[in-house]
Amino acid sequence: MTDEGTTLKNVACTMCGCVCDDLEISVVDGQIAALSPGCTLAESWLPGQSSGSPLNKVEGKVVALELAVERAAELLRNANSPLIYGLSSSSTPGQRSAVALADLVGACIDTTASTCHAPSIVALQGVGESTCSLGEIRNRSSIVIYWGSNPLKSHPRHMERFVEARGLDVPDGRAGRHVVVVDVKRSESSELADTFIQVEPGTDFEVLWTLRGLIAGVPVHRSAVGGVNYSVLVDLADRMKSCRYGAVFFGLGLTGHGIPHLNVEALLRLGTDLNRLTRFVVRRMRIPGDVAGADSVLCWQTGFPFSVSLNRTYPRYNPGEFTANDMLERDEVDAVVLVGTEGVENLSDTARARLGEIPSIVLEHSGVESSLAGTINFRTAVYGVHRSGTAYRMDETPIPLRKVLDSNLPADHEVLNEIINRIIKARKNSAKTESVMEKSQCV
Repeated sequence: MTDEGTTLKNVACTMCGCVCDDLEISVVDGQIAALSPGCTLAESWLPGQSSGSPLNKVEGKVVALELAVERAAELLRNANSPLIYGLSSSSTPGQRSAVALADLVGACIDTTASTCHAPSIVALQGVGESTCSLGEIRNRSSIVIYWGSNPLKSHPRHMERFVEARGLDVPDGRAGRHVVVVDVKRSESSELADTFIQVEPGTDFEVLWTLRGLIAGVPVHRSAVGGVNYSVLVDLADRMKSCRYGAVFFGLGLTGHGIPHLNVEALLRLGTDLNRLTRFVVRRMRIPGDVAGADSVLCWQTGFPFSVSLNRTYPRYNPGEFTANDMLERDEVDAVVLVGTEGVENLSDTARARLGEIPSIVLEHSGVESSLAGTINFRTAVYGVHRSGTAYRMDETPIPLRKVLDSNLPADHEVLNEIINRIIKARKNSAKTESVMEKSQCV
């Protein structure tokens, strides 16, 4: 609880995978007035956040929370093939409740990872990954490579916090690190790099395997690979082999061409090769929100990170078969629960069209205008603003979220738990009714 006109320190922001937890927030007249240090993503979202007012709708009509919950429970009880999708705008409590609801009604559950870093997850399941915390990279790395990523745009403070900052083994900070950007075109980040390597679109796989060959001492009889001069690749390979500690951060640019999971697999195998000579890690630049948390919660609840089916009372994992976009395209869903609508825009036109045709239960945060008019809509509290919670940083480190504003908005987990309780209650009443009817027939 906070008083008006107060300043809160060490507040965490969930706008991107960095989950920066060093923000200073000013609260004036019941809303967030300002924050520091500056970040383009946080400044576009946090200032102006207020307590908000509850708003629940059933087929466009404003109703009480209890009635909306009752209708949602009825909708899911009558569904044969429900889908739960989203979760990256939620927090650990909401994500746990979403899994519990999926288990109760036998739904498929999928996260926004299925439309972005799914190839990365598939790749690391196949070959593993050399990993660490972001703090270790800040303290030890002497070379940092961004591959298919523009961090100044996607994660504005990433370079500030983990590349420019001083570390235990890098007391000079940015001056003690060599920064490389590998991408198909120049960007804001490439302008700050010591080395920029421009590869031709769709040639990441060839470039990465060439680097693997150079690391292994295999001669390459070509003057250029992927539009990159051979001597440039030799120089990069030498830098990676001779560094004290290296890190590669890769983004969606690596999975935008060719066979996505094979591109990532090539990079992960390169990391494995380098660890025979030095210490090298490979990390994903995760998309905005708590998608890393959604993956983690699904893993320790079901054993799998995304695209999980619980319609046989036990979890089954199969990307494609149980992926939200594919299921909607194949018309295999008759009801959907959206825990946040942030991933809807990444679905195909066919999937979005189908989404508008079937009954839907939409949980969306205060201040977010959704283009999807759900059958049942709940306006929910924002974790890290109206409710405490937990968000997972891109390195799978859990960061506690503090409550900044008082609000009577219900949180995701509170709405989902109420729906769960109503379904359980309705099933018990139905079982009692059937039992009474059976007894009367026997008499």
